[in-house]
Amino acid sequence: MKLKTFIFLFVLLIFLPKQAPAFEWSKWYGNLKENVADTWSCGRLDAYVPFYAWHNRLTYDKRHINKYNEEAWGFGLGKGLWDGNEWHGLYAMAFKDSNFYLETIFGYAYQYNWNLSDDGKWKIGAGYTLSLTQRHEYSYIPVPLPLPIAGISYDRFALQAAYVPGIKNDGNVLFMWMRFSF
Repeated sequence: MKLKTFIFLFVLLIFLPKQAPAFEWSKWYGNLKENVADTWSCGRLDAYVPFYAWHNRLTYDKRHINKYNEEAWGFGLGKGLWDGNEWHGLYAMAFKDSNFYLETIFGYAYQYNWNLSDDGKWKIGAGYTLSLTQRHEYSYIPVPLPLPIAGISYDRFALQAAYVPGIKNDGNVLFMWMRFSF
């Protein structure tokens, strides 16, 4: 190990909190179940319009870019619940995937938001989604797809996106949709 790396790790250990709270899966799972139930019972109706799937140009060759569909138009419905600056959503969407086939995705999303305006109507946020997707190359068998999400919203309208990580010429897609709450 290089001396600089050793010194960095030693200094890091000195300044780490001595009594860091342990992460408890059971507590996280309990909160998740409660948030899903609250969103289902108290949430407002949301309409989703998937519209774009950008393939990261740093990870795809030109041949693949030229054959892929990036206009991922579709539709979805869900329920959304605001709890302070936290947004919780249950959703189901269907859209045209990169290969021009039908793809579905459904799940739960959480996004923490920060106010951008004094009246609180403009917000920007980041979070995650725990979802299942169905694609033609998997014979439409549901496949787990946990993803990071981010978005910007004004009042009842939001523009959100999820990044699908991947490898060379596969995955590495920024999937975007609009959401309107009724």
